[in-house]
Amino acid sequence: MTPYLHKLQSYPFEKLAALKKGIAPPAGKRHIALSIGEPAHATPHLIQEALLIHLHGLSNYPTTKGLPELRQAIAAWLTRRFKLAEGQLDPETQILPVSGTREALFSFAQCLIDPTADPLVVMPNPFYQIYEGAALLAGAEPYFLNTVAENAYLPDFDAVPESVWRRCQLLYICTPGNPSGGVIPRDGLIKLLGLAEKYDFVIASDECYSELYDDENSPPPGLLEAAFAIGNTAFKRCVVFHSLSKRSNAPGLRSGFVAGDAAILQDYFKYRTYHGAAMPLPTQHASIAAWGDEKHVAENRRLYREKFAAVLDILGDAVQLTKPPAGFYLWIKTPIGDTEFTQQLFAQENVTVLPGSYLSREFGGLNPGRNHVRIALVAPLEECVEAALRIKDFLNTL
Repeated sequence: MTPYLHKLQSYPFEKLAALKKGIAPPAGKRHIALSIGEPAHATPHLIQEALLIHLHGLSNYPTTKGLPELRQAIAAWLTRRFKLAEGQLDPETQILPVSGTREALFSFAQCLIDPTADPLVVMPNPFYQIYEGAALLAGAEPYFLNTVAENAYLPDFDAVPESVWRRCQLLYICTPGNPSGGVIPRDGLIKLLGLAEKYDFVIASDECYSELYDDENSPPPGLLEAAFAIGNTAFKRCVVFHSLSKRSNAPGLRSGFVAGDAAILQDYFKYRTYHGAAMPLPTQHASIAAWGDEKHVAENRRLYREKFAAVLDILGDAVQLTKPPAGFYLWIKTPIGDTEFTQQLFAQENVTVLPGSYLSREFGGLNPGRNHVRIALVAPLEECVEAALRIKDFLNTL
């Protein structure tokens, strides 16, 4: 076994299962799960139909690079969404389909990291657990950027010592963020591009929540958009990760892409030919349909806005929280410890949320997820409303 394997912690949902073990919630209250960020809205018919129509493609091996039509559809979507010049992205060299961003975020580090050079992988804290696991199994040391309320739950890149940037080979950012929904502004992304140029590291921008935002007139900026704005039209040191899971309510499709620096993606393509995660042809055709349609995405945002409005109306005077600019999570402070809050809420109200400390690490004397819980507003509206009422009842007992 690789010696790095023992460094991995249990996944947050394993810890959550252990935390709830042996607790018998009220039998008269149905269980409402708000712990997992799994979209529950219906997958659009256009995706299902494209998948069914192309099932004959199961008789063929897919290529690692994917269909030209898929890469062209992705390039067209990126160009529209992030205000790039027509033809700026080369579908042949700057885009690769991936089997969901989870596998890509992990494998990218395995391809990129030079473990002989005392590498650091810098990442936000709390964070998507894949970042840490990818860093450790690539032979790198994670360096955490604590995100706290005083900084709108965004990483403070100005506080990072120069010695860290000098060792940094890879920076993971998540914008909009998981769990807070915080959005790194374009000026912040531009500043990161300057640091990457100065210290020669790669930015991996996880943008899988980019299409779930509150203000239709102000979609979150992306890394490619920021690079293009400052004349980095080759997107040097930039790789973005996007997915259909949240945008199109298709987590089971396992469809996403990476895009950016052609030189980096050339090496990553070589890695992926051995990695063996080519996207099935029916999935590729379904993805073409999804990236070409915005109506279902706008409707998706409307449904989430409806749920946020209803839940915030119920909980707004009961607990300290703010409406996030993007994503589908509420990241709330708890009046008691986050694990105790989660246990008691489940025991009394049969509602499951995720302790914030399970999403973060102790770093610099602080666990920034402690005394927070993450609430995923993925259930139907009526369930979210019922859950909010139960949470409010529970809070009134504390």
